[in-house]
Amino acid sequence: MNAPAHVSSGTVMVVAAIGILVNGGSALLFLGGRHGDLNIRAQYLHLASDAKVSLGVVIAALGMRLTGWAWLDPVTSLAIAVVIIHGTWSALREAANLAMDAVPEGVSQTAVHNWLLGLPGVTEVHDLHIWALSTTETALTAHLVYGDEPEDRRPHDLATELRQRFGIGHATVQIESDADAALCRLRPNNVV
Repeated sequence: MNAPAHVSSGTVMVVAAIGILVNGGSALLFLGGRHGDLNIRAQYLHLASDAKVSLGVVIAALGMRLTGWAWLDPVTSLAIAVVIIHGTWSALREAANLAMDAVPEGVSQTAVHNWLLGLPGVTEVHDLHIWALSTTETALTAHLVYGDEPEDRRPHDLATELRQRFGIGHATVQIESDADAALCRLRPNNVV
């Protein structure tokens, strides 16, 4: 009753070796896109982790065959669980941030705020929001207050600069005078 079941290590090694080839080969198909789109990176991580898991199974099965140590099976299972958690944690965190409309990694809201505030004629920035529309597109909304009449600044020029400097591809900016800003219900910046 307390004796573990016999593991057919030869069959386990063959099946796991096939898993290394299939999953490793499939992971290579996603290799180029693993740094951009979250979906592609998640697929890459999934397939690469499966290949690593299969490698761990081959090593454990070989160890059980050579030594007879049946305890290698549960220890390998625990090690595989740690590998999976470690390998997918960053993708899970990024997916949660995307679902919560958080400011995407790689974009500093403070830097964007300071840059907007440094534009000629801008005296205040409020109602600034930056969020991910998808895993590759970022959006921004903001109110820019000009002390005097706004300089001749075309919105598409501002949008182009936001894309080039910060990777923000979808920008909506509301221009306000001091009088408009005094009436704005979304002022100060911490009002949501």
